[in-house]
Amino acid sequence: MKQLRIVDTSVRVLYHSIFVLSLYFLFAGHNQPGGGFAGGLTAGAAISLRYIARGVGSVRRAFPVQPWTILGSGLLLSATVAIVPLLLGGAVLEHDDVTVELPLLGTVKATTALPFDIGVYLLVLGLTLMAFEAFGDEPEPDSDLAADGEAAS
Repeated sequence: MKQLRIVDTSVRVLYHSIFVLSLYFLFAGHNQPGGGFAGGLTAGAAISLRYIARGVGSVRRAFPVQPWTILGSGLLLSATVAIVPLLLGGAVLEHDDVTVELPLLGTVKATTALPFDIGVYLLVLGLTLMAFEAFGDEPEPDSDLAADGEAAS
């Protein structure tokens, strides 16, 4: 029982920090190595910790949107960003620099690769959530498997 308390407390401390780190990888990496895939994997690690500590119910409560909706949104965004330059006479996945003047932040520079990375991030996050969704609900303590002590094959 003491080990479970240690794991639960550790996850409470680390979960949000790991998610912030994943967002840093997402936004800092779009012009450097990293980006959406590394950020999505880091977010998946945070979700895995939450699953280990509190089970699939806790993961479902953390993400009220269905996993396939997140995955589909990411795929749609990435595919759209990849195809739009082709429709405008450029090459597939062609990117450009964008500079925007914002009232409080001043000059913000980004590339059009950022929406693509956000799509990849959502795709990896949705895939991770779908994997935990496939694990299903926790078995009831009085189920046949628990009574027999056998593992499912």
